[in-house]
Amino acid sequence: MQNILVVEDEKDLAELIAFNLEREGYQTTLAYDGIAGLDAAGRVRPDLIILDLMLPGILGTEVCKMLKKNGKTAGIPVLMLTAKGEEIDKVVGFEVGAEDYVVKPFSTRELLLRVKALLRRAATGNVPGAVVGVGPVTIDSERHLVAINGSEVAFTMTEFKLLLTLVQRLGRLQSREVLLRDVWGYNFVEDTRTVDTHITRLRTKMGDAGEMIKTVRGFGYKMEA
Repeated sequence: MQNILVVEDEKDLAELIAFNLEREGYQTTLAYDGIAGLDAAGRVRPDLIILDLMLPGILGTEVCKMLKKNGKTAGIPVLMLTAKGEEIDKVVGFEVGAEDYVVKPFSTRELLLRVKALLRRAATGNVPGAVVGVGPVTIDSERHLVAINGSEVAFTMTEFKLLLTLVQRLGRLQSREVLLRDVWGYNFVEDTRTVDTHITRLRTKMGDAGEMIKTVRGFGYKMEA
Protein backbone atom coordinates (compact mmCIF):
# COMPACT_ATOMS: atom_id res chain seq x y z
CA MET A 1 0.00 0.00 0.00
CA GLN A 2 1.43 3.37 -1.03
CA ASN A 3 2.08 5.90 1.72
CA ILE A 4 1.46 9.61 1.22
CA LEU A 5 2.88 12.21 3.59
CA VAL A 6 0.66 15.28 4.04
CA VAL A 7 2.48 18.35 5.40
CA GLU A 8 -0.21 20.95 6.12
CA ASP A 9 -0.55 23.27 9.12
CA GLU A 10 -4.35 23.54 8.85
CA LYS A 11 -5.26 20.39 10.79
CA ASP A 12 -8.84 20.22 9.51
CA LEU A 13 -7.63 20.38 5.90
CA ALA A 14 -4.82 17.88 6.54
CA GLU A 15 -7.28 15.41 8.06
CA LEU A 16 -9.75 15.93 5.21
CA ILE A 17 -7.03 15.23 2.65
CA ALA A 18 -5.97 12.14 4.59
CA PHE A 19 -9.56 10.91 4.81
CA ASN A 20 -10.04 11.12 1.05
CA LEU A 21 -6.68 9.51 0.32
CA GLU A 22 -7.38 6.64 2.67
CA ARG A 23 -10.78 6.14 1.07
CA GLU A 24 -8.89 5.61 -2.21
CA GLY A 25 -6.73 2.93 -0.60
CA TYR A 26 -3.62 4.91 0.36
CA GLN A 27 -1.89 5.01 3.73
CA THR A 28 -1.23 8.50 5.08
CA THR A 29 1.18 10.19 7.46
CA LEU A 30 0.42 13.70 8.76
CA ALA A 31 2.79 16.49 9.74
CA TYR A 32 1.72 20.01 10.72
CA ASP A 33 4.92 22.00 10.17
CA GLY A 34 8.06 21.92 8.07
CA ILE A 35 10.39 20.39 10.66
CA ALA A 36 7.95 17.57 11.40
CA GLY A 37 7.50 17.06 7.67
CA LEU A 38 11.23 16.70 7.06
CA ASP A 39 11.51 14.26 9.96
CA ALA A 40 8.58 12.17 8.70
CA ALA A 41 9.91 12.13 5.13
CA GLY A 42 13.26 10.71 6.26
CA ARG A 43 11.70 8.26 8.70
CA VAL A 44 8.73 6.99 6.67
CA ARG A 45 10.14 7.37 3.13
CA PRO A 46 6.68 7.97 1.62
CA ASP A 47 5.80 7.35 -2.01
CA LEU A 48 4.60 10.94 -2.42
CA ILE A 49 4.56 14.16 -0.37
CA ILE A 50 1.72 16.69 -0.39
CA LEU A 51 3.39 19.88 0.87
CA ASP A 52 1.75 23.18 1.77
CA LEU A 53 3.62 26.29 0.63
CA MET A 54 2.81 28.50 3.63
CA LEU A 55 4.02 26.59 6.71
CA PRO A 56 4.97 27.99 10.12
CA GLY A 57 8.68 28.15 10.85
CA ILE A 58 10.04 26.81 7.57
CA LEU A 59 8.24 27.64 4.33
CA GLY A 60 7.23 24.81 2.06
CA THR A 61 9.69 26.00 -0.58
CA GLU A 62 12.58 25.58 1.86
CA VAL A 63 11.29 22.17 2.94
CA CYS A 64 11.15 21.12 -0.71
CA LYS A 65 14.72 22.31 -1.29
CA MET A 66 15.94 20.27 1.66
CA LEU A 67 14.06 17.18 0.50
CA LYS A 68 15.56 17.41 -2.98
CA LYS A 69 19.10 17.88 -1.64
CA ASN A 70 18.86 14.80 0.59
CA GLY A 71 19.76 11.60 -1.24
CA LYS A 72 17.23 9.61 0.80
CA THR A 73 14.29 11.82 -0.16
CA ALA A 74 15.32 13.44 -3.45
CA GLY A 75 13.42 10.93 -5.55
CA ILE A 76 10.11 11.33 -3.71
CA PRO A 77 7.65 13.32 -5.87
CA VAL A 78 6.30 16.49 -4.24
CA LEU A 79 2.84 17.93 -4.88
CA MET A 80 2.78 21.49 -3.56
CA LEU A 81 -0.35 23.15 -2.17
CA THR A 82 -0.59 26.92 -2.47
CA ALA A 83 -3.27 29.50 -1.82
CA LYS A 84 -1.74 31.66 -4.53
CA GLY A 85 -2.41 31.18 -8.22
CA GLU A 86 -0.11 33.73 -9.84
CA GLU A 87 2.40 32.45 -12.36
CA ILE A 88 5.38 33.51 -10.23
CA ASP A 89 4.25 31.24 -7.40
CA LYS A 90 3.96 28.27 -9.73
CA VAL A 91 7.43 28.95 -11.12
CA VAL A 92 8.92 29.14 -7.62
CA GLY A 93 7.40 25.78 -6.75
CA PHE A 94 8.97 24.16 -9.80
CA GLU A 95 12.28 25.93 -9.24
CA VAL A 96 12.72 24.28 -5.83
CA GLY A 97 11.96 20.83 -7.27
CA ALA A 98 8.21 20.27 -6.83
CA GLU A 99 6.77 17.97 -9.48
CA ASP A 100 3.29 19.52 -9.46
CA TYR A 101 1.10 22.00 -7.60
CA VAL A 102 -2.56 22.49 -6.70
CA VAL A 103 -4.00 25.93 -5.98
CA LYS A 104 -6.35 26.33 -2.99
CA PRO A 105 -9.28 26.04 -2.92
CA PHE A 106 -9.18 22.78 -4.86
CA SER A 107 -11.63 19.96 -5.45
CA THR A 108 -11.00 16.52 -3.99
CA ARG A 109 -11.31 15.05 -7.46
CA GLU A 110 -8.57 17.31 -8.84
CA LEU A 111 -6.23 16.48 -5.97
CA LEU A 112 -6.77 12.73 -6.34
CA LEU A 113 -6.24 12.90 -10.10
CA ARG A 114 -2.92 14.68 -9.64
CA VAL A 115 -1.84 12.25 -6.91
CA LYS A 116 -2.62 9.27 -9.13
CA ALA A 117 -0.81 10.85 -12.08
CA LEU A 118 2.31 11.54 -10.01
CA LEU A 119 2.40 8.03 -8.54
CA ARG A 120 1.89 6.52 -12.00
CA ARG A 121 4.77 8.59 -13.37
CA ALA A 122 7.01 7.55 -10.49
CA ALA A 123 6.18 3.88 -11.11
CA THR A 124 6.80 4.00 -14.87
CA GLY A 125 9.64 6.52 -15.00
CA ASN A 126 12.40 3.94 -15.46
CA VAL A 127 12.89 1.47 -18.29
CA PRO A 128 15.20 -1.33 -17.03
CA GLY A 129 18.46 -1.61 -18.91
CA ALA A 130 17.74 1.27 -21.28
CA VAL A 131 20.63 3.62 -22.06
CA VAL A 132 19.96 6.25 -24.70
CA GLY A 133 21.91 9.24 -25.85
CA VAL A 134 22.17 12.09 -28.29
CA GLY A 135 25.20 14.32 -28.78
CA PRO A 136 26.77 15.02 -25.38
CA VAL A 137 23.72 13.70 -23.46
CA THR A 138 23.57 10.12 -22.14
CA ILE A 139 20.59 8.83 -20.14
CA ASP A 140 20.67 5.63 -18.08
CA SER A 141 17.03 4.90 -17.23
CA GLU A 142 17.78 1.94 -14.98
CA ARG A 143 20.06 3.97 -12.72
CA HIS A 144 18.14 7.23 -13.25
CA LEU A 145 21.32 9.04 -14.27
CA VAL A 146 22.00 11.75 -16.83
CA ALA A 147 25.51 12.60 -18.00
CA ILE A 148 26.36 15.59 -20.15
CA ASN A 149 29.82 15.62 -21.68
CA GLY A 150 30.67 12.80 -19.29
CA SER A 151 29.66 14.65 -16.10
CA GLU A 152 26.60 13.62 -14.09
CA VAL A 153 23.84 16.24 -13.81
CA ALA A 154 21.03 16.01 -11.23
CA PHE A 155 17.44 16.23 -12.45
CA THR A 156 14.12 15.90 -10.66
CA MET A 157 11.83 13.01 -11.59
CA THR A 158 9.76 15.18 -13.92
CA GLU A 159 12.78 16.80 -15.57
CA PHE A 160 14.31 13.37 -16.10
CA LYS A 161 11.20 11.95 -17.74
CA LEU A 162 10.71 15.06 -19.89
CA LEU A 163 14.30 14.90 -21.14
CA LEU A 164 14.05 11.14 -21.76
CA THR A 165 10.83 11.62 -23.74
CA LEU A 166 12.39 14.30 -25.95
CA VAL A 167 15.51 12.20 -26.57
CA GLN A 168 13.49 9.09 -27.39
CA ARG A 169 11.46 11.15 -29.88
CA LEU A 170 14.48 12.84 -31.41
CA GLY A 171 13.57 15.20 -34.24
CA ARG A 172 9.83 14.75 -33.72
CA LEU A 173 7.77 17.80 -32.80
CA GLN A 174 5.91 17.39 -29.48
CA SER A 175 2.99 19.63 -28.59
CA ARG A 176 2.62 20.87 -25.04
CA GLU A 177 -0.59 18.86 -24.73
CA VAL A 178 1.17 15.64 -25.79
CA LEU A 179 3.98 16.26 -23.30
CA LEU A 180 1.47 16.91 -20.52
CA ARG A 181 -0.22 13.61 -21.32
CA ASP A 182 2.91 11.48 -21.72
CA VAL A 183 5.19 13.04 -19.09
CA TRP A 184 2.75 14.36 -16.49
CA GLY A 185 0.08 11.71 -17.11
CA TYR A 186 -2.77 14.19 -17.48
CA ASN A 187 -5.70 13.11 -19.62
CA PHE A 188 -7.48 16.44 -19.30
CA VAL A 189 -6.73 20.03 -20.31
CA GLU A 190 -4.05 21.57 -18.11
CA ASP A 191 -2.06 24.77 -17.85
CA THR A 192 0.56 24.30 -20.58
CA ARG A 193 2.82 26.86 -18.90
CA THR A 194 3.87 23.94 -16.72
CA VAL A 195 5.68 22.49 -19.73
CA ASP A 196 7.34 25.81 -20.60
CA THR A 197 8.66 26.21 -17.06
CA HIS A 198 10.20 22.74 -17.02
CA ILE A 199 11.75 23.19 -20.46
CA THR A 200 13.42 26.38 -19.20
CA ARG A 201 14.82 24.50 -16.20
CA LEU A 202 16.03 21.65 -18.42
CA ARG A 203 17.92 24.02 -20.69
CA THR A 204 19.51 25.80 -17.74
CA LYS A 205 20.75 22.56 -16.14
CA MET A 206 22.00 21.21 -19.48
CA GLY A 207 24.18 24.25 -20.20
CA ASP A 208 25.24 24.49 -23.85
CA ALA A 209 23.59 21.14 -24.55
CA GLY A 210 20.25 22.79 -23.76
CA GLU A 211 20.37 24.38 -27.21
CA MET A 212 19.39 20.99 -28.62
CA ILE A 213 15.85 21.56 -27.30
CA LYS A 214 14.15 23.68 -29.95
CA THR A 215 11.02 25.77 -29.49
CA VAL A 216 8.41 25.71 -32.25
CA ARG A 217 6.34 28.79 -31.58
CA GLY A 218 2.65 28.19 -31.10
CA PHE A 219 3.05 24.43 -30.93
CA GLY A 220 5.68 22.89 -28.68
CA TYR A 221 9.22 21.50 -28.60
CA LYS A 222 11.56 19.00 -30.18
CA MET A 223 15.05 17.71 -29.55
CA GLU A 224 17.62 17.93 -32.35
CA ALA A 225 21.10 16.46 -32.48
